[in-house]
Amino acid sequence: MENKQVLKSGEFLVREITPADIFIPEEYNEEQLMIAQTCRDFLQTELYPIVDKLDAPDIQLMKATLKKAGELGLMGIALPEEYGGFGQSFVTQMLAAETIGAGYSFSVAFMAHTGIGTLPIMYYGNEDQRQRYVTKLASGEMIGAYCLTEPGAGSDANSGKTQAVLSEDGKHYILNGQKMWITNANFADTQVVFAKIDRDRVLSAFIVERAFPGVTVNPDEHKMGIKGSSTAQIFYTDVKVPVENLIGARGEGFRIALSILHMGRIKLGANVLGASKKAINDSVKYANERKQFGVLISTFGSIKHKLAEQVIRTFALESAIYRVSNDVDVQIRKNKAGGMDQGRASIEGISHYAVEAAILKVYGSEALDFIIDEAVQIHGGMGYSAEMAVERGYRDSRINRIFEGTNEINRLLVVDTAMKRAMKGDFDLMGAAEKLTDDLEHIAEPASSSAGYYDEKTRYIRNFKKAVLLVIHGASKTFDKKLGYEQEILNNISDMIMEVYMAESTVLRVNKLEGMKGSEAVALYRDILDILVYDAADNIRKAGCNALYCFTEGEEAARLDMAIQSLSKVNGFNTKDARRRIAAKLIEENQYKF
Repeated sequence: MENKQVLKSGEFLVREITPADIFIPEEYNEEQLMIAQTCRDFLQTELYPIVDKLDAPDIQLMKATLKKAGELGLMGIALPEEYGGFGQSFVTQMLAAETIGAGYSFSVAFMAHTGIGTLPIMYYGNEDQRQRYVTKLASGEMIGAYCLTEPGAGSDANSGKTQAVLSEDGKHYILNGQKMWITNANFADTQVVFAKIDRDRVLSAFIVERAFPGVTVNPDEHKMGIKGSSTAQIFYTDVKVPVENLIGARGEGFRIALSILHMGRIKLGANVLGASKKAINDSVKYANERKQFGVLISTFGSIKHKLAEQVIRTFALESAIYRVSNDVDVQIRKNKAGGMDQGRASIEGISHYAVEAAILKVYGSEALDFIIDEAVQIHGGMGYSAEMAVERGYRDSRINRIFEGTNEINRLLVVDTAMKRAMKGDFDLMGAAEKLTDDLEHIAEPASSSAGYYDEKTRYIRNFKKAVLLVIHGASKTFDKKLGYEQEILNNISDMIMEVYMAESTVLRVNKLEGMKGSEAVALYRDILDILVYDAADNIRKAGCNALYCFTEGEEAARLDMAIQSLSKVNGFNTKDARRRIAAKLIEENQYKF
């Protein structure tokens, strides 16, 4: 893939790539499919039969189930072979995360262990720390946790009060403080704990063992969902942490925390994809069994609309996830070629795509919330019963909009990170935006009677990007450095950017797929793409106009409004029939097979 064009994070706003440049799920190799099947088999045989017991909750059963996953090697997919892992690509890691995402609260415990509980040590730790801890975390001999949040430090993680002071003999850091909302708290053997050394302004990171004297774990919190996962407060009272358990350099903890959060966000996108597919399967199976007025409810137009919309959002999310996952793999290989070790090369590669990570986190978690809500609605009264899987899925879904930075924070990050990357010189965002304002009356790229199907879709995407740049330019010009305080406008811009990325990723995927399988094989995928782009145009128009009236008025507002209207114009078509065709395939297959 190194010979193919790979964009930098956020660069998609000003540049294009070809379908040949991206990876799509239809290109999984045999080994990747085998790993996904192993994860799927684990859920079927080891998890689903006990899921009610886990949610009782039974945290010891959860720990035992995690250890079974470790024995099968599922905890080492992302880890190099020398530490007991399988050294798989990032695409493969994301496929495993997607598959495990159908595992309700188990997926939360599993991902906390394999991701934020293990990878800070793998990516930032030294060789001694990797040998002492990562090898045991890979096998499941140890279970990991990640301790960042405090009662007064949530989204503002660096405001944490937990403190570490070097002992007089210089052999230990004496740790005092409190952490909350810690996943796996009551059975984790190791904790990645963030604290400030002495009066440092920024955090440092430590490996703390639960067995260290002075570590006290509260009883588990009673939660709305993900009841099977252990979530509790942890207190540290004069805990003696060996100096050799400092991860990375002093003061590097804040960077570690931010980088790991980028990783958590992008993998959460894969997790919710798996949960979405599970909810769709539950929806269609029920619709194909439930009769009303003497017929199956899957024959009703309103149900078909819901099923099709579930599929469309899931397909778009999947397209975007594996597009950027392959970009991460390419970046990791570049980092290694530049001299970085595997750990640093991996986390720097993942962190590079911070804009896309935030997009996947927000779009994915909100797509799942929509999909599982519609799943409950399709089930009707039964959907509200704890007998049905969708009831658990509905409750478990809600946390995803809070995990790994709230969606409000991540919406702001989408815009802020893209603009900062542009100012660093990664790409010319403001220059491209400035050029657009010269001739607003002719800003939209016109249609061509000779344009093919994908040429037309690509033209729409180019116009959508111009609408984003136009709003960014106007807002930046008006508010300058105070734009960060205009969160409503930033939210509008973020929503526009997310629509662009999802639509473009899906255009590229369907186009590439047609090249692989022919036009007849992708007719249904064109239906998905048509509806996605049609709806994206409307969402971009609304968000763009909402934003522009916040920073301009009068004649200038009218000119910008007209420009955004023209940039978001797409041809109409029969969306009802397209959705019915999508639903028909789902109903016939009785499961998600897109």
